[in-house]
Amino acid sequence: MTMLKRLLPKEFRATLAWLLCVHALGLLLLSLLRLAGWLALRGLSGGGASVLRAFANGLWFDNVVACYIMAPPLVLALGASCLSCHPRWLRRAATVWFVAAYSVVFLVSTANIPYFQYFMRNINASVFGWFGYAGTTAGMVLGESSYLLWLLLFAAVAALFGWLAARLSRRLGRAVGRSGRGVWASPAQLARGVAVSLALFALCFLGIRGRTGRSPIRVSAAYYCSDPVLNQLGVAPMFNLMNSLKDDMREENAELRLMDYAAATAHMRSYLGCAGRADSAAILRRSVPAATALCPRRPNVVFIFMESMSADLMQRFGQRERLTPVLDSLWRRSMAFSNFWSAGIHTNQGITATLYAFPALGDRNIMKGTVTPRYTGLPTILHRLGYRNLFFMTHEALYDNMQAFLLTNGFDEIVSQPDYPEDEVVNSFGVSDRSLFRHAVPRLSRAAAAGRPFMAALLTVSNHPPYVISDGFRPRTAAVETQIVEYADWAIGQFLADARREPWYSNTVFVLVGDHGKIVGRPDAALSQSMNHVPLMVFGPGVPAGELGLPATQTDVMPTLLAMLGVAYDDCGFGRNLLEGGRRTVAYSASSQIAARDSSAYYVYDTATGRDACYSVLPGGRLEPAPAGARFDSLRRHAFAVMQTAEFIYRRQP
Repeated sequence: MTMLKRLLPKEFRATLAWLLCVHALGLLLLSLLRLAGWLALRGLSGGGASVLRAFANGLWFDNVVACYIMAPPLVLALGASCLSCHPRWLRRAATVWFVAAYSVVFLVSTANIPYFQYFMRNINASVFGWFGYAGTTAGMVLGESSYLLWLLLFAAVAALFGWLAARLSRRLGRAVGRSGRGVWASPAQLARGVAVSLALFALCFLGIRGRTGRSPIRVSAAYYCSDPVLNQLGVAPMFNLMNSLKDDMREENAELRLMDYAAATAHMRSYLGCAGRADSAAILRRSVPAATALCPRRPNVVFIFMESMSADLMQRFGQRERLTPVLDSLWRRSMAFSNFWSAGIHTNQGITATLYAFPALGDRNIMKGTVTPRYTGLPTILHRLGYRNLFFMTHEALYDNMQAFLLTNGFDEIVSQPDYPEDEVVNSFGVSDRSLFRHAVPRLSRAAAAGRPFMAALLTVSNHPPYVISDGFRPRTAAVETQIVEYADWAIGQFLADARREPWYSNTVFVLVGDHGKIVGRPDAALSQSMNHVPLMVFGPGVPAGELGLPATQTDVMPTLLAMLGVAYDDCGFGRNLLEGGRRTVAYSASSQIAARDSSAYYVYDTATGRDACYSVLPGGRLEPAPAGARFDSLRRHAFAVMQTAEFIYRRQP
């Protein structure tokens, strides 16, 4: 302490202690509110995971909020202190700021408890809609006796903070004296004060950012188990509220208005064969009876999502260079779908369409909302049948909010960048495809040894810039854009060779699908076909080999695979079982463009410009511009109905 007194004057030390004490006080009271929330909500938790980790995550997120509050007083107070100035008005203004800001945070944190009890989710931007009905809302809050407990808790916590913050401010006033002037003993002492101030500014900025990774902290960082209560307990309610408000303001999240909701949902219900009265909470729900299973009872299921794997990269679809010998060989030995289209042009959309039968909505990422939605899909259905579900990715699990979404929607375990050796990380997207596959095999073997069937999804990334080809692979072509396709194909072959040596291989159905396509060659339309034309191959015990040419999209994978497995389920998605003839018309999107096609026509509409384009589909998949007509009107109506119904469901997700 004596050394510290010589290094920094008492006025600076007192200012520093004041700020740190207020910060610690705020974190302490927020943790106490979290404890109160846990005591009220623990009956909703299924348990099975560490509660302490949820509280540790909560402290992490609370610190982000507290650093936002601390930033203005920290800069002003330490800046003034470095100038030997400690005015009374600054202390008072800072104290008012602290009390006002923390009171709002305490109010949101306390209100979150009954909100969560009712909605089973943290408070979000939807509460701002209640402000238009202030009288009704006030009557609801004041008229429900159970809410009074939380109002009293908020009042007590806010009053305690205000009293202690005022006492700390007065103590600082006594330390700096009446003059409010400090004296630096030497230029060296002043330099140390400036250095300490700059270090604290940097720490505050880091606290606001929440982490040192590529991107700032996201809600997904709090998700560590399959229990929604524990996952959301670790998110600061104020952080959740502000992030959901920011999400609602994103351009890509603006409400889509293509046609009337009633007309759209009626079209889709008829198209999908939904019988009975429509339920607005699950407008497409229908009961699907078990089909005659092709596969043996409860086989394992392994998905390989192939990054940017346009079908046009394969020789089967006219590629002149031999880039995908593994995929071309598998094509001949699989149930292969040649007229298959990705739902969108983003990886997250490929995952949600394939596993949950939900179409892409422009650039919207349904995984990424602050309020993590719940969807019925392959993971949730198989989980109820006793499957253990694993998702393997090369990058950080926080990317695209994947961790939160997948753990909320049926997955038991996420394997991501921190789970691989650090020396195998090759770029900003983590490890290479070969590392992904090599580390997946022993994990799958351990899952199989547990005696339960498993479903695993492996998301590759190599065919996405920045391109990195692992040592030991020798490509045949010269351009890096084709070399990386060769490498991605080779890595899949190595994985299948490794898996073939494992006992679980013979009882596993493999599904290989492109997450989306990419431009290959010259664009052939307003929305180039290669952007969405992707391969789909299914092989394994009981799956007959052969090529199917009927139109299909990623939303059809879930019902088709469940039919192969002979599973009965309630379906709320947009897909159709391709083993029963599938569909004649498909719709998909790419950013602002919406497309629909059948065997002879292709229609593209741009929501940004309101312009459309019509094409005749010639033999071999070539396109020829065509005049508008009735056949394109029906495609337009179907595409609009798909997107508007998806918008309807998205807006009403529980």
